[in-house]
Amino acid sequence: MSRPVIITCALTGGADSAGASPHIPVTPEQIAREALAARQAGAAIVHIHVRHPETGKPSRDPALYREVVRLIRAANSDVLINLTTGPGAGFHPGEDPNVNAVSRGMATPEERVAHVLELKPDICSLDVATMNFGPRAFVNVPAHLERMAEMIRASGSKPELEVFDLGHARLAADMAKRGLFEAPPWFQLCLGIPWGAPATPEAMLALKALVPEGAVWSGFGISRMQFPMVAQAVILGGHVRVGLEDNLYIARGQLSPGNAPLVERAVTIVEALGERVATPAEARELLRLRPQ
Repeated sequence: MSRPVIITCALTGGADSAGASPHIPVTPEQIAREALAARQAGAAIVHIHVRHPETGKPSRDPALYREVVRLIRAANSDVLINLTTGPGAGFHPGEDPNVNAVSRGMATPEERVAHVLELKPDICSLDVATMNFGPRAFVNVPAHLERMAEMIRASGSKPELEVFDLGHARLAADMAKRGLFEAPPWFQLCLGIPWGAPATPEAMLALKALVPEGAVWSGFGISRMQFPMVAQAVILGGHVRVGLEDNLYIARGQLSPGNAPLVERAVTIVEALGERVATPAEARELLRLRPQ
């Protein structure tokens, strides 16, 4: 018997990547349009960051999240909405190592989940990670994670626990053991991000071994490892993520013209491996999401 595999599509991301591809959605209208196209292609969940409409730079503006969610819901789509809470954890040391060189690079836990408390998405990310993240530090200390987890739980949203390395998985498992998340906890294994675990079968296996019994897990790789990690996650019994946040290309040297082609490629891989693509209703049941 085949099993349903959840496909998440990460639509635009929080990196300064809009200049690298003309197909990165920037405005709320573009992001919502990409969400609906990803759903049509087979994604059950869309993972959403927002960007300054004029510059394409990453943003934390609640009004932008509000408009993206409004447009998706107005379309009466059944796609599950997953809002990021990652922005606000970036530390860039300056001349004084105690001062963040980037204005408003760090935010309080309350600020980082304010849009989740207001909009009550089905899911939101929770980055269980303090690490070197490219040129900056990505800082998520346990006390802040616990406060965010409590607020997310009260909102009715399901946290997607993003782990980038072995220690993150151990911390997430400990938080789950202490009852900070409603069952089943959902682990997202994030591979290939500098400087976390590499996008290799060995790394995915090592992270999967730390996922608690009864939890649901998904995995992804970035750049050219996006599709190999889709196959690896399916083979190991997990769910998958693709999208322009993680990879701009549909083939070597060929930019993907949007998120939908990446989802379609994931659908092909899932089905070629003998499984089937989960509907949003099936994803809701597997994750035991609260009714919205």
